[in-house]
Amino acid sequence: MSFWWLNPLMKRGKEKTLQDKDIPKLRESDRAESCYLSFLEQLNREKGKEPLSQSSVLWTIVLCHRREILMTGLFALLKVLTLSTGPVLLNAFILVSEGNESFKYEGYVLVISLFIIKIIESLSQRQWYFRSRLVGMKVRSLLTAAIYKKLLRLSSAARLTHAGGEIMNYVTVDAYRIGEFPYWFHQSWTTSLQICIALLILFNAIGVATIASLVVIVLTVLCNAPLAKLQHKFQSELMVAQDERLKASTEALTNMKVLKLYAWETHFKNAIERLRNLELKLLSSVQLRKAYNIFLFWTSPILVSAASFGTCYFLNIPLRANNLFTFVATIRLVQEPITAIPDVIGVVIQAKVAFARIVKFLEAPELQSENFRNRNFDESNKSPISIKSADFSWEGNASKSTLRNINLEIRHGQKLAICGEVGSGKSTLLATILGEVPMIKGTIEVYGKFAYVSQTAWIQTGTIQENILFGSDLDAHRYQETLRRSSLLKDLELFPHGDLTEIGERGVNLSGGQKQRIQLARALYQNADVYLLDDPFSAVDAHTATNLFNEYIMDGLKEKTVLLVTHQVDFLPAFDSVLLMSNGKILEAAPYHHLLSSSQEFQDLVNAHKKTAGSDKPMNVTSSKRRSTSVREITQAFKEKHLKEANGDQLIKEEEREIGDTGLKPYMQYLNQTKGYIYFFVASLCHLLFVICQILQNSWMAANVDNSQVSTLRLIVVYFLIGAISTIFLLIRTLLIVALGIQSSTNLFLLLMNSLFRAPMSFYDSTPLGRILSRVSSDLSIMDLDVPFIIAYTVGGTTNFYSNLAVLAIITWQILLVCVPMVYITIRLQRYYFSTAKEVMRMNGTTKSIVANHVAETTAGVVTIRAFEEEDRFFEKNLDLIDINASPFFHSFASNEWLIQRLEIISAILLSSTALCMVMLPPGTFSSGFIGMALSYGLSLNAQLVFSIQSQCNLANYIISVERLNQYMHIPSEAKEVIEGNRPPSNWPVAGKVELNDLKIRYRLDGPLILHGITCTFKAGHKIGIVGRTGSGKSTLISALFRLVEPAGGKIVVDGVDISSIGLHDLRSRFGVIPQDPTLFNGTVRYNLDPLAQHSDHEIWEVLGKCQLREAVQEKQEGLNSSVVEDGSNWSMGQRQLFCLGRALLRRSRILVLDEATASIDNATDLILQKTIRTEFADCTVITVAHRIPTVMDCTMVLSISDGKLVEYDEPTSLMKKEGSLFKQLVKEYWSHFQSAESH
Repeated sequence: MSFWWLNPLMKRGKEKTLQDKDIPKLRESDRAESCYLSFLEQLNREKGKEPLSQSSVLWTIVLCHRREILMTGLFALLKVLTLSTGPVLLNAFILVSEGNESFKYEGYVLVISLFIIKIIESLSQRQWYFRSRLVGMKVRSLLTAAIYKKLLRLSSAARLTHAGGEIMNYVTVDAYRIGEFPYWFHQSWTTSLQICIALLILFNAIGVATIASLVVIVLTVLCNAPLAKLQHKFQSELMVAQDERLKASTEALTNMKVLKLYAWETHFKNAIERLRNLELKLLSSVQLRKAYNIFLFWTSPILVSAASFGTCYFLNIPLRANNLFTFVATIRLVQEPITAIPDVIGVVIQAKVAFARIVKFLEAPELQSENFRNRNFDESNKSPISIKSADFSWEGNASKSTLRNINLEIRHGQKLAICGEVGSGKSTLLATILGEVPMIKGTIEVYGKFAYVSQTAWIQTGTIQENILFGSDLDAHRYQETLRRSSLLKDLELFPHGDLTEIGERGVNLSGGQKQRIQLARALYQNADVYLLDDPFSAVDAHTATNLFNEYIMDGLKEKTVLLVTHQVDFLPAFDSVLLMSNGKILEAAPYHHLLSSSQEFQDLVNAHKKTAGSDKPMNVTSSKRRSTSVREITQAFKEKHLKEANGDQLIKEEEREIGDTGLKPYMQYLNQTKGYIYFFVASLCHLLFVICQILQNSWMAANVDNSQVSTLRLIVVYFLIGAISTIFLLIRTLLIVALGIQSSTNLFLLLMNSLFRAPMSFYDSTPLGRILSRVSSDLSIMDLDVPFIIAYTVGGTTNFYSNLAVLAIITWQILLVCVPMVYITIRLQRYYFSTAKEVMRMNGTTKSIVANHVAETTAGVVTIRAFEEEDRFFEKNLDLIDINASPFFHSFASNEWLIQRLEIISAILLSSTALCMVMLPPGTFSSGFIGMALSYGLSLNAQLVFSIQSQCNLANYIISVERLNQYMHIPSEAKEVIEGNRPPSNWPVAGKVELNDLKIRYRLDGPLILHGITCTFKAGHKIGIVGRTGSGKSTLISALFRLVEPAGGKIVVDGVDISSIGLHDLRSRFGVIPQDPTLFNGTVRYNLDPLAQHSDHEIWEVLGKCQLREAVQEKQEGLNSSVVEDGSNWSMGQRQLFCLGRALLRRSRILVLDEATASIDNATDLILQKTIRTEFADCTVITVAHRIPTVMDCTMVLSISDGKLVEYDEPTSLMKKEGSLFKQLVKEYWSHFQSAESH
């Protein structure tokens, strides 16, 4: 009851800066797991009665917390009853002061009664608010858990409907809004009860004139009804607009590297800002409706008073000090719940809208894979996979089948290769086996434990070891074997902390090949029965591919069932069977040689590969010599590195948070936007004038109520005029606060977007996406909706409290003897509280980011998680993260109650001291009017103190969101986009000559050199091939060309222009690029090819034809307006790369860069593309980074890189004749790999 259990934490916070480990854990009953299981159990019971709906979910939540709701209701009732005794005691005090005592020492009894009642009121209210907050926290936790659980089960069609950005909004914004509702729930009925009790007290004081009070209250409520409806409408639209903006923001921030390569940052930023402008219009509408609500309810006590006093005058009801100030005290006491009505309405509307959105998400279709997937594999069952006459459709629509008439029987231990042209359905076939694609007809049965390697590598934030173990226990021998078979030992030698090296989000600090091999290692370590591998060799060089094929596929998985999707025909002879696909159908499945002799389509595929590989094989090619370092030596070295403590610099840093008291800094950051401090100053002045007018009203009444020279009419008219003037100040204050909020939200968002879009790639490499998204979702929502009004409430509440104290001190100056030390203790207590509370609030902010990051990561990798059947482990981790976030939140609001309870005791002492002073001083010392005024202000002192302190605490909490936003508003930016004094000619580059002069690159100022002084020249029009093993620095060189990373030394000169001397937009917009990871954006085909709308439909169709995409697009009814969903997931990986080629063809740059651009397409398409590039870019400089050696065989020059150093640069034919040539070695490895595949 007294919150003494918080004392150790408060003391610790005063002595030192709190860390996460200092925050006590939640009780078992308050943890997310307990809350969710209770909710689930109750929901299942309710489902038996009626299907899932808003009402059933709401009723389930109520039933889960019925005991707490009832308990808080009882405390709320006790608080209302004790509060309502105040005016009755005030009436008795005035009668005593007039000499009308009922018994001796009645005044002292009244003082003691007043003190006890105020203490009971404080204890009951504190428990009401604390326990309500606790219910809200538990509701938020269970909803967050339910949303995450649903995310793990969401069907493929539903995932297209509910994009990652929307799901993030459900967790970070909607669940938060619903969690706020229980705190306000009892306000809905206690306000009505307080008003009813107040009317009874008023009836006792002024008789039938109370009817006027009732009429005004009813009219106020009726006037609010249409405003509430409008607010609900605008709130719903605002949440949809937030979804759209967050969806666009998530897409842009996730793919920032692609935007920078294409110089599209400005376009995407402008698109987000347009969505934000729409959101701000709706925000203005919501906030204005709330402002009118506030004005309406805050002025209602003035209107009630005016109407009641006017009725008293017309009905000749006498106004004396005791009945008049009983009336005033009653109105002042109900003023606090009445002024809270707009907040209650706002919270109810926000919660209702958020709840509807979450329930709609929870009702979304789920995956049905459990219907046919059997985890228990019996070796006597020869077919772990059996599909019979089945059709499958991603959209669940029989008329739009993705795969048709699939018949497939896989024996235990069989090795099956799946091949076919781009978009033929290879990846979809694997997805159907995993249960990801809805089945329209037919049957499918799968048995055993599955391991899956996706085409686009999914890497978690964490260490390499954590990614490989994937929740399994560490078995040292099996782990070492896994690393060896996955060709990772040498890479781990190069990492600073071995396998304990932190991997950035999405594996940003790894090469494409390293990411893919970590995926392979993860799959192998699981020791599954069936392995589904989706083109895992596309991102690795030929030597590594051969090693992986022999060590991993043929040896490591020799007793396993393997389905391998591949474009690399070289490996096909080694498989038991080859499955050929085309247009969503299986054309034939047979052993390699049988298929080669019987299928023309397969012959075309193999011939295309041979043409790609080149018809003239090098003579006297022998197997490449193994490197001198043996596997045993590498393993030993790795073990030594592994044993070292990983205490050096890691890429991903812990999230920074402000430490200690930041003073006014975050407040000034908020108020300094477009001279917001002027709005703030004028609004604060208006509120001060509003309070002064209220004091003048009551002073006028107190001074003249018993003055026979002032008529009752004059008394009421002056009172009403002062009240009318005060309402004008109130209206101005409220509108200014809305204007302040909108201006600040507009400017701070623009600053945030500018900072994020101008941030260098190193920022995105080292910052988990969840940290950024939590700022552009929950922090931004708090700043938009909560900060403006909480500033107004803080200023208003604090002004009201100190004005109450001033009134008491002026009327009974004797209480200054108590008041001064009490104010001193109050200030000291607040400082003591804030030293702990601010750190706890900041921890709440940073731990929110961890939850958001986990949700974002799961959204991206949900297919892999489901394939490995790791849903339970990820869900448990999510529950732990929810608790990690809930613990500081819990201790934040608990410490708030700790402070307020102690301050309320001080307030009760002050009020009782005032009353005691009036009792002890001789009769006639104070007029009955001023006694009534002093006590009416004293009775509301507790309410004003609570309102003031809660507003201050809430503001301190909410301003942390501004603080967190500000952290990302000052990210060191890239170089200027445009340097006006040094812009290249409009036709630059004309020739396409590229000179590298002693180029040195490091990713961090204190980091090692990645490129060591590379010097060479790419002549205009030449075709340059860049080769090297995985991790040698090929992609870093490309990054340097686009200035994604700035040179640590040397320079790059293009057609005589030092690229460091011009703006980044001028540089990047003049180059063409096909990036390593093909990226499509939510929109249409046209938008993805030409987002800047610079080309005609004819040009786009022409390019689609050259990219082999015309037929695929024409098949769709909408043509160029065909939809592309988030990440382009409704198009195959190969098709996505073809779209990227289309962008390059439309841009027609003199310099084209291809970064592993043909890794995910079949050989036949590769041949056509290479021909297209040779034809379309015949006069251009083409720089190609490739794993497929034949891709660079016809290049003019080949640049070989090893460990960031230029090893050689010459014509390919010259390099083939040179002894010790790295290029020659790579070619030998490729042919060795090709010949060994053919010999199978």
